Amino acid sequence: MDQITDITTTVIDPKTTKKKYPEARVIVLDDNFNSFEHVANCLETIIPGMSEKRSWELAFEVDREGSAKVWRGPLEQAELYHQQLVSKGLTMAPIEKT
Repeated sequence: MDQITDITTTVIDPKTTKKKYPEARVIVLDDNFNSFEHVANCLETIIPGMSEKRSWELAFEVDREGSAKVWRGPLEQAELYHQQLVSKGLTMAPIEKT
């Protein structure tokens, strides 16, 4: 004799199960009082994985363009790096959520 088993299957909509963690951008603004060296040193010290060469490129971009995106990633980390850069005296744009 065959036994029939009642199986209920639930399909979960991937749109509701995959909630993307909020990301943000950290942007340094140009000002008239921070030197290239100070900006570059702050970036190299605070932003993980930032090379000396890249920190100087970004410092020059801030001067030339008026701003530079220096980091992008999870919102909580962006808030931390933003706060640390502000504490070093850098002029910062508000955190941009992406």
